[in-house]
Amino acid sequence: MPARLMVIDVVGLVPSLMGPRLRRLAERGWQQSLRPVFPAVTCTAQASMLTGLRPDGHGIVGNGWYFRDLSEVWLWRQSNHLVQGRKVWETAQRKRPDLRVAKMFWWFNMYSSADMAVTPRPEYPADGRKIPGVYTHPHALRGRLEEKLGPSPLFHFWGPAADIRSTRWIVDASLDVLEHDRPDLLLAYLPHLDYVLQREGPDHPSVAGHAAQVDAEAGRLIDAAEAAGMEVLVVSEYGIGRISRPVFPNRVLREDGLLSVLWQDSVGETLDAGASRAFALCDHQVAHVYVADGQDVPRVAALMGELPGVRRVLVGDGRGDEGLTHSRAGEVVLEAEPDAWFAYPYWLDDERAPDFARTVDIHRKPGYDPVELFLDPALKFPRLAIARRLLQRKLGLRTLMDVISLDAGLVTGSHGHVPDDTGLWPLAIGSPGVMPPPGAQPSLTSVHDMILNTLTEADG
Repeated sequence: MPARLMVIDVVGLVPSLMGPRLRRLAERGWQQSLRPVFPAVTCTAQASMLTGLRPDGHGIVGNGWYFRDLSEVWLWRQSNHLVQGRKVWETAQRKRPDLRVAKMFWWFNMYSSADMAVTPRPEYPADGRKIPGVYTHPHALRGRLEEKLGPSPLFHFWGPAADIRSTRWIVDASLDVLEHDRPDLLLAYLPHLDYVLQREGPDHPSVAGHAAQVDAEAGRLIDAAEAAGMEVLVVSEYGIGRISRPVFPNRVLREDGLLSVLWQDSVGETLDAGASRAFALCDHQVAHVYVADGQDVPRVAALMGELPGVRRVLVGDGRGDEGLTHSRAGEVVLEAEPDAWFAYPYWLDDERAPDFARTVDIHRKPGYDPVELFLDPALKFPRLAIARRLLQRKLGLRTLMDVISLDAGLVTGSHGHVPDDTGLWPLAIGSPGVMPPPGAQPSLTSVHDMILNTLTEADG
């Protein structure tokens, strides 16, 4: 009988954070650390697992990139058409045309070839509000899930209030889809550890409790998979290490006259990417530096190489060792030291920071901002400040939820580089019917073959 498989992506999972349910799965089957792809960030990691390719093959060079033809930076796009290369289930369907796939909160989840899909998709009315929502395929799936589970807890998925509730909703939704739609391959995404480890740091006393919560949620999925006769593969995208210093490449580029900003009275300073000779798209412990004129590349590379906290500067063909010669990659790619991370701010005076800098706004910021996980410590009564702004919005007033700090030093955990310590490498745990990857040091890309072999070997 053809195998069915559940793949559970427990972001940030490493051996030291395994709880009893995951250890029990490993004891029945196996576990293996995997060499991370570079950059070790969510969108790149997931694309690599589902295509078996590195970034130069699938084109996902980070959680976002500079769209040169638009002269704009875009992060966290959701169209699956951005991922180049055949997805693992599409290959499996050559042998199993009736294979049904459910993709639950994995990224690039809109307009894919999956039969069922659920992904975060807030609603943005014209009055400036942000309303929790999901995009589903088929569209009617949203109504079914929300009638049973209530709205997806968006504000517990990301931001200062991020907690286990978002992961629990994803698990509940996945269990509903498993029961009603009976997919042959179900991909579930459990993000909670990712945000805890960045906010609290990997050695904080609270981490063990959070890991236990995630272990319990993964256990619910494992139980349901076993009851349905499915094999189970648990994976993670990267491990998260402790950091102690932010690095600001954009401020250095600006001071050197390479980065251009635009002042707008109603907004503040914004990055003028199209007018800049060079700027850095900062993404955790990796930064893509886009250089308009190739003649400036040596100068930019030398400038970045002198910046404390930079471990490696990759230029030209040197990017090929990490699979980053794709046209979406920066002309210069930076990897941080293990205890450092790249912060996006380009302004030199906080009084001139753009208005969105103090808000949770993942689409306006030209770089990833983990400071969005923190309420501003300068607020004496943060809950009162939030309540006041919410009341203003209910009264029809336009107001910013400007409760986020500008202090990049608050962040104590990060990822993106390739750790020397294999204890911080991503992890794979398989049930007995899933064959472990070959070799002593397999790559995260081997997840593709593990999925494919599980779904097709018993059938052919």
